[in-house]
Amino acid sequence: MPLPPRWLRRLVLAPGVVLLAFFVVTTLPAWALLALAASPLVPGRLRPLRLLWFGTVYLVWDAAALLALFLLWLASGFGVYKRAPAFQRAHYVLAGWFLRVMFWQARWTLRLSIDVVGTDPDTALPGRPELVVCRHAGPGDSFILIHALVNWFNREPRIVLKETLQWDPAIDVLLNRLPNRFIAAGPDGRDSVVRQIGHLATGLDDDDAFVIFPEGGNFTPSRRLRAIDRLRGLGLERMARRAERMRHVLAPQPGGLLAALDAAPDAGVIFVAHTGLDQMLTVADVWRELPMDKRIVMRFWSVPPEEIPAGEQERIDWLFDWWARIDRWIADNRNGTVDA
Repeated sequence: MPLPPRWLRRLVLAPGVVLLAFFVVTTLPAWALLALAASPLVPGRLRPLRLLWFGTVYLVWDAAALLALFLLWLASGFGVYKRAPAFQRAHYVLAGWFLRVMFWQARWTLRLSIDVVGTDPDTALPGRPELVVCRHAGPGDSFILIHALVNWFNREPRIVLKETLQWDPAIDVLLNRLPNRFIAAGPDGRDSVVRQIGHLATGLDDDDAFVIFPEGGNFTPSRRLRAIDRLRGLGLERMARRAERMRHVLAPQPGGLLAALDAAPDAGVIFVAHTGLDQMLTVADVWRELPMDKRIVMRFWSVPPEEIPAGEQERIDWLFDWWARIDRWIADNRNGTVDA
């Protein structure tokens, strides 16, 4: 389904979320009774009730964020000064606060815990911008990464995201006011995407973290096979064979990262892997796992700028080498024993 134009999203979707949140909250006792009555019929500990509660919290979270963003819009002179440094910082502070609320609820409702091992990206490259290169698998992994960067490491992320995420009004409004890029292929396809990524990575300062997911989407077995076929279709047989040896990640698409490296030559690179949500590939998987009772572990590796290869092919091989290392780390740590 094509994304509605921005004016329609602002006039219809955003107010609609606020009204829906008001309706759900005022009728919540009735919904809770129905969910409680259905719980004995469903495996798991109060699964319908937990899902209702978390869904309600997310809806109210979205509505509250929209109201706070509306107040910031008014305070910035009806949006005239929303790009000014003070208002940009205010939006990052707001994002951090709402992410803390979300993960506080996730720990309580879904029984999730999040640990970080390896390089601390807040101290690995002090005074330098960072390119944060992350695998993509499981529900909410991008939220977890941004939560860590904003609230634990005091970074200001610039994120490359899929255009369809703008269906969520709070994400749409907040992230379009900050230096992020919702990617949709233009008339010239992948070249347009690479140019957009390079533009976004230009001008990073010392507390910025440029976030990119080179796989282009969440890992699934079918996407893995399509990524391998795509490489073969491009005549990249050696890369296809390397991708076949990686069982837990998709073959990375190097164009965006290469553009970011060219645009930010002084930046270091942080590679990020995570495990804990790997086996939740579909909505049915998420439903079956509720409450999740999961320990999510994020593993960070730091590469200083001087260790990044200079040539294009060398950088592509380097990225595939790192992806193979991430694949091995996932294979070794999927069962909960984490190598720090």
